[in-house]
Amino acid sequence: MTAQALWFDAPGQAVLRQEPLTFDASAVPSGETTCAGERVLVRALFSGISRGTEATVFHGLVPESEHERMSGPNMGGAFPFPVKYGYAMVGQVQAGPQALLGQPVFVLHPHQDLFVVPAEAVVPLPPDLAPERAVLAANMETALNIVWDALIQPGDRVAVFGAGVVGALTARLAASIAGTEVLLIDRDLGRASLAAGLGLDFALADHVEGEFDVVVNASGSGAALSQAIDLAGPEARLVEASWYGARTVSLPLGGAFHSRRLAIVSSQVGSIPAHRRARWSFRRRLGKALQLLADPRLDALISGESRFADLPEDYARIVESTATLCHRITYQSDV
Repeated sequence: MTAQALWFDAPGQAVLRQEPLTFDASAVPSGETTCAGERVLVRALFSGISRGTEATVFHGLVPESEHERMSGPNMGGAFPFPVKYGYAMVGQVQAGPQALLGQPVFVLHPHQDLFVVPAEAVVPLPPDLAPERAVLAANMETALNIVWDALIQPGDRVAVFGAGVVGALTARLAASIAGTEVLLIDRDLGRASLAAGLGLDFALADHVEGEFDVVVNASGSGAALSQAIDLAGPEARLVEASWYGARTVSLPLGGAFHSRRLAIVSSQVGSIPAHRRARWSFRRRLGKALQLLADPRLDALISGESRFADLPEDYARIVESTATLCHRITYQSDV
């Protein structure tokens, strides 16, 4: 068997490569349960481009210090290039344990039309989740982790900077906590309609007033984090959820920063917060993220769609456009 996969060969260069696949169907047991070490053959249905992180990889901006931590499950090659990268794949199990056969599943895998992974790497989709929307699972998992790190409590006033996919999902989760007042903030007025469709209040970054208990920066902008400091109330918590790659940011830590006793904490999906770690595994967290995607309103976060065969030509435009939220890749027309 062979598969096609998207590779980044150099900064700004995406290509499709043929890869050999090996899968021994005769080694699959006939039982109803899966066993450690079993593997599955999965045919891709949809994958999603997570613009912020994938743009950083595509342009070769992953810092050398982060090469190991940024290596995703099932990634091919190595940073900076050539590398096969991505982590939002929805497919259907074609061969493997009987319990998974034919199931639509989510798996952290780069953009590829056919692949083999350990059976424990795939998570079946909930029955009420459309496979087309399940490409948002990795983003929802990130948002869930941010909310955990933010320690948002009922009644809190919460500001979220950045109406991208992760920011919008974070605001949506925060708004579901009883009594919270959540404001989604962006510099693009066009994101106001997205916020409205998700049932969220919206404000332009230059028109925000008031004092907040929790401020989340998911904008990828150091300027937004600086503004977050100004908006944070005494003893407030600021969560930096952006990843800047090789870029540096400066912060105004004079003024009232110390007298307000503000706390700035990072949030990164590669680790489960310490206060959850004893009970939550990565698999449990991903399963919960899939359940949280049942809301059809979240389809508004899919900003476009491309055929897998067209991806080398389309990729640069997708990740460089500020209008891109989650861009969905379709595979079935290429089979």
